[in-house]
Amino acid sequence: MNKQDVLILYQYDAWSTAKILEAASDITKEQFLAPVSFPHGSLRGTLVHTLFAAWLWRTRWEGTPYSPAWKAEDFPTFESLWARWYYEQDRLMKFVENVTEERLVRRFHYVSTEGEPHERVLWEAMTHVVNHGTQHKTEAAAILTGFGRSPGDIDLIVYFNQVA
Repeated sequence: MNKQDVLILYQYDAWSTAKILEAASDITKEQFLAPVSFPHGSLRGTLVHTLFAAWLWRTRWEGTPYSPAWKAEDFPTFESLWARWYYEQDRLMKFVENVTEERLVRRFHYVSTEGEPHERVLWEAMTHVVNHGTQHKTEAAAILTGFGRSPGDIDLIVYFNQVA
């Protein structure tokens, strides 16, 4: 995996995120908080988990020690989550844009959320973040569709067809 490949994946990730957040932009607070049958319990929980994971991995790549997981309650409104998402996405994209080919193939050490030490090649972890985000954004898309607010297709090939 080279830098251009990683950059394309993160551009796709930002595009699919924008589709999800736009579809969610006019849901009610009740819908934002409503219990759902997905693992993170609500649209808010799903989106907070997705954003937290991207933030956590970026901070690992930057060498920042682990800090506690975010709580859904840290984001009482969709607007508070939206603002944090765009702030964090900007920081993530700056990291992606500045990563070098040499760094992509280097190993880094981190501690898992369970407290276990690990070592991973950077490009593998970076690819994981996009894949993980796609999984949970798909769950968010299903929740939004249930609220009558489908974001439409967020497939990678749809992104390619739109930007080509």
